[in-house]
Amino acid sequence: MPTQDPRPTIHIPGTTSHTIAPRTGRATREGALRYLKAGTGAPLVLLHTLRTQAEHFRFLMPMLSHQYTVYALDLPGMGYSEIVPGASYDEPALRAGVKRLLTELNLHDVTLVGESLGAVLALTTAADLPERVRRVVSVNAYDYRDGIARSSLLARLVISGIIAPGVGSLIAQQEPKPVLRRILQGGVGDKTAFREDYLDELLQSGRRPGFPTVARALYRNMPTLIAARSRYPDVKAPVHLVYGENDWSRPSDREANKKLLPTADFTEVPGADHFISLERPEAVANLLNAMA
Repeated sequence: MPTQDPRPTIHIPGTTSHTIAPRTGRATREGALRYLKAGTGAPLVLLHTLRTQAEHFRFLMPMLSHQYTVYALDLPGMGYSEIVPGASYDEPALRAGVKRLLTELNLHDVTLVGESLGAVLALTTAADLPERVRRVVSVNAYDYRDGIARSSLLARLVISGIIAPGVGSLIAQQEPKPVLRRILQGGVGDKTAFREDYLDELLQSGRRPGFPTVARALYRNMPTLIAARSRYPDVKAPVHLVYGENDWSRPSDREANKKLLPTADFTEVPGADHFISLERPEAVANLLNAMA
């Protein structure tokens, strides 16, 4: 991993940090991937949301580590995973990073748990690697138009600016702390659930060279998350769909996924918004521990 990268400012008790070496080849280069590991038991992989990182699960991991060996991945280009110039950050490329974690660590009988962006990747990875995935828990899947832009007018204006031709690259380089705070607090009903030290951590990892390009590519590739829904019916493992009562998804979005996954279990978390792992981690932990 590049030596110029700063170290995380948040340490989750009981976790260790690890790196998967980059994969190189004639046609592509996939950068180093960083992940956190904790606990003992059957493997459980946590996949974070857009514009966050493995520390998104700082409260959830300790609640699971007595039942599972928990892995929390920094998705490609995010957190402290390597930023590769010219790399793609569409859904298939992000999914490739998740598949590398499972295959290079030789994980089997995996419970895949994703929130938001991570929920889509959990489902599509399960479709690709049925022999490795035991079950999928999809929390507030981010697979509909507008996404975070539904949270507030500010979010809509900023994201629209970032993806705009020309000036978008300049806007992506500007990430004032008050603006990022307001946008990300749009994912929780209780604003205190989005802690200031976590915001500082995200700002630090976001100052890595090349990250504005990654951020812009992620927002511009949101349509690939919608397209990825076509893979949901290919998932062979049992699926549990979880939504916060006040999530950005609409009832029609949730019903559409129920139709694609007719045998899936469904849970709505009362009073929860989009970032359930920050706001109501015990709700996710109780569900997962009951499955162990």
